[in-house]
Amino acid sequence: MRFLCDEMLLRLGRWLRASGYDTVIAEPGTSDRALVAQACHEDRWLLTRDRKMAEFRRAKDCLILLTANDVTTQVEELGRRLPVDWLHAPFSRCLLCNAPLETAALERLAEVPPHSREGLDALYACSGCHRLYWHGSHVRRMRSRLAAWRHASGRHPMPG
Repeated sequence: MRFLCDEMLLRLGRWLRASGYDTVIAEPGTSDRALVAQACHEDRWLLTRDRKMAEFRRAKDCLILLTANDVTTQVEELGRRLPVDWLHAPFSRCLLCNAPLETAALERLAEVPPHSREGLDALYACSGCHRLYWHGSHVRRMRSRLAAWRHASGRHPMPG
């Protein structure tokens, strides 16, 4: 599954990226018609809270209208419509630009804040914007949230 989130669903889009889904987040001000066309052309699910978008002729083929305001409720609502696995390929995409992450040379360790270097055995770099990523405490907290969403969906029980 691939997604296109309108600008109202920026946070949901970043969580979809964190779970490993190819998720484009629309540039602010992109027209509704352009978003529907892009989603259909790129075979993406267009996620929006904008009811007017559902009125476009091609929207029925690619649009999912969400009503929730907060990301947790949006996750639940999306899960009722699509079999989203929140641990699909966690932390394999850049949260900022959506490009795949690649293993980075440990020579780049100097770019990591000193307090985060201890015990670090792997670094990842965005293939698009070259931002550096590593698995620190923030990743553990995010993975825990993704696992809870996966468990709550009832589709993918948590192990043991």
